[in-house]
Amino acid sequence: MSYEQSSGQIALHGLRFHAYHGVLEQEKVVGNDYEVTIRMDYDFSRAAETDNVADTLNYADAYEIVKKTMSVRQNLIESVAWNIGKALLEAFPQVECVEVSVVKKNPPMGADCDGAEVSLKLKG
Repeated sequence: MSYEQSSGQIALHGLRFHAYHGVLEQEKVVGNDYEVTIRMDYDFSRAAETDNVADTLNYADAYEIVKKTMSVRQNLIESVAWNIGKALLEAFPQVECVEVSVVKKNPPMGADCDGAEVSLKLKG
């Protein structure tokens, strides 16, 4: 029997970073803890058939892209998410769509919460 895969997904959940994103001066100096999750849609049927790492998307490389992007200070987590998504699409042309969520774990707004989050989808 023959099978055809239209798309699959690879995800990295809850990547943790300490970074210096934010508008307030304190955030630029002290920083904050962030959690990033990425999901990338692509056809990985060849990798599934061959069981060869050379035929798939290397998630360690994807992590390094997220890590590098998180190290560049920006005012808005919207910009952080956008730049992560763009960098992943540029690095992995086989990716059809990337979803990125960025959570600022302790937003400076005087609220008792688990974090402030932005998320987006970008199509390649």
